[in-house]
Amino acid sequence: MAHATFRLACRPHVGDVRYHSIRAMTDPRGDAVIDRLRRSASDVISPATLKPNFKEIVLKTPVPPSQRLYALLSSMRFAVSLLTLLGVASIIGTVLKQNEPYSNYIVKFGQFWFELFEMLGLLDVYHASWFLIILLFLVISTSLCVVRNTPQMLKEWRVFKEHASEKSLRMFEHQATVSTSVPAATLQTQLSAYLTAERYTYKTQTQSNGDILIAAKLGTHQRLGYIFTHVAIVVICFGGLLDGNLPFKLQELMGLKKIETRDIPPREVPAESRLGTHNLSFRANMTLPEGERDNVSFVRVRDGYLVQDLPFTVALKDFRMEHYPTGMPKSFESDIVITDPERTTPIEATVKVNHPFIYKGIAIYQSDFQDGGSQLKFNLWDLTANTAPTSIEGEILRKGSLGDGASKMTVEFNEFRQFNILNLSADGKGKPHNVGPNTTLKLRNASGQAREYVYYMQPLQLDGHAYFVSGMRETVQEEFKYLRIPADDDFSLQGFMRLRSALREPKAMAEIAQRIAAQLPADNPTLKSQLAQSVQHLLHTFTQGGYSALSRTIEQAVPKDQREQAAQTYLKLLNRAAYEGLQLARAQQHLPPAGDDAATAAFVQDSLNAMNDLFFYGTPYYFQLTDYTLKQASGFQLTRSPGQNWVYLGSAMLVLGIFAMFYIRERRLWCLIKPAQQEVLLAMSSNRKSLDLDQDFARVKQQLGTWLLAQSAH
Repeated sequence: MAHATFRLACRPHVGDVRYHSIRAMTDPRGDAVIDRLRRSASDVISPATLKPNFKEIVLKTPVPPSQRLYALLSSMRFAVSLLTLLGVASIIGTVLKQNEPYSNYIVKFGQFWFELFEMLGLLDVYHASWFLIILLFLVISTSLCVVRNTPQMLKEWRVFKEHASEKSLRMFEHQATVSTSVPAATLQTQLSAYLTAERYTYKTQTQSNGDILIAAKLGTHQRLGYIFTHVAIVVICFGGLLDGNLPFKLQELMGLKKIETRDIPPREVPAESRLGTHNLSFRANMTLPEGERDNVSFVRVRDGYLVQDLPFTVALKDFRMEHYPTGMPKSFESDIVITDPERTTPIEATVKVNHPFIYKGIAIYQSDFQDGGSQLKFNLWDLTANTAPTSIEGEILRKGSLGDGASKMTVEFNEFRQFNILNLSADGKGKPHNVGPNTTLKLRNASGQAREYVYYMQPLQLDGHAYFVSGMRETVQEEFKYLRIPADDDFSLQGFMRLRSALREPKAMAEIAQRIAAQLPADNPTLKSQLAQSVQHLLHTFTQGGYSALSRTIEQAVPKDQREQAAQTYLKLLNRAAYEGLQLARAQQHLPPAGDDAATAAFVQDSLNAMNDLFFYGTPYYFQLTDYTLKQASGFQLTRSPGQNWVYLGSAMLVLGIFAMFYIRERRLWCLIKPAQQEVLLAMSSNRKSLDLDQDFARVKQQLGTWLLAQSAH
């Protein structure tokens, strides 16, 4: 009877072909089998005669494309390659901050790198199309690996291999023969007891020649580690796909959804830019001022957003924050009220950092806090006129206007911070401390150009003196350039503003010039008159252009080799004039004269420096924050993550699988009792060769050998 043996079962195909090794008997039936297989093959490799009654040929048949694709997708190499790509992508997603506003990336990396990162999808790696595709293929590949290998592994797990022959056992690397005179029945009983004590499970098979084979196994659950590990990868990736924005990607490709980029109220956002309450998964943000409520949140996507409708309404009842002694935030939490149309009573809850409240599968996290529309009061100083300040009010996140006509400016009140922790020590080694409130606003002219300003409410102690500090920058890419106006003895701006008005007013200029001229010791009216005119000209030049105007005057009127000396003279005269101006301004306000000391000199010099810096300040207005009514807003992150539990399950399975593969050692032990020869053949194998196997076999051989010798002696 003809028969065929496939020798290359472990190599299904090489490239696009499969090789079959066929052995058949040299009789009519065998020849018929060989001929039939020869006709079905695409090529035949030369036949060879093995024995007088057998011959063998190797047939080469093409592999169908579907089988080649299946072999590729189910191969371990393909799965490992995909897993490596995901690992690299995860590293990028960890190093590069994800899903930030595009303006932040442009400021940090520049236009070229921003466009490159955006094109490659690196700004939101975990929701990028290529990442989700890799994840999907990894699920398919790993699933096919499990389907392909699990049946064989389960078969190996269940089988005891009790039909092993003596010839095959003697070919094992770990095998030994032990002589004994113990009867076979007693020997079988004692060996069974030993295997049970060693936690082996075993099966006994009596062979046709009277030999008794005990096939035992230990640690075969290790094979479950492979299954658990691969199933865990599938489960984790499936959870990742559930929590990804794959449905939105598909809807966007079909034109059903569109990212909104306009700054419009949520109720005006069209349906194509909204996500329904039954959206499978999302990660959105909501900002609620105290006392307000909302039922929508915003999902940031690339350069725009989507509006995520909620099945309930969230109201912020109260926001609380604790601070360290330095003023830095210690903890913050929000009391919220959830109103659901399906419930008759509202739900009250407290949301803390890392302690979310979960309702209807949506987790509400406390993410941050910000201003919710604080009311601010200012003294507005018009720097173009010598007038008293006017009182104005503003509200954070609202706009106002100043002036009219071509000089009209829009004021955008952007931010208010009640606490500011700064290190103001000269060497930077001091302790940071709270310097009080500040506010940030933008002044935009009629042409749309804007400058950003920051104002500190309280004077800051810098270099041993108190200053009102204000910063200015023209673009968000720049650092703030700070204006420091010295505070007077009452820690107010009045002293500086009075001095500035005195140095700018023509009558005051003349009075200052006369006071300085009168201090000349010589009784020379002409000289005093010339000095008075020089002082007035000096003050006029400085008030029109600051130190730069004085420098130009010196360059035009003084020879080059005398300019440095002339500059020193001008500065001394300017400081003296400013001192007299200070005395005049205080006298007009019925205040006592300022002392002729270092403190007054420092105030005068700092005032002149501030007046000079005002020429580069970029606005004719100075906002002095005088009072505020704080209104805070709480920032929430709302997430629906149906894949989260799947990821947890997969992680637990992964831990179990790795533990099983690394810490459970599989052992198979055969004990062949040969009554006729009065010996026992021992053989041991494992699915992985290691030093532990050598040690285990040596231990088993020594224990059984010692016991058998002892039994034989009795």
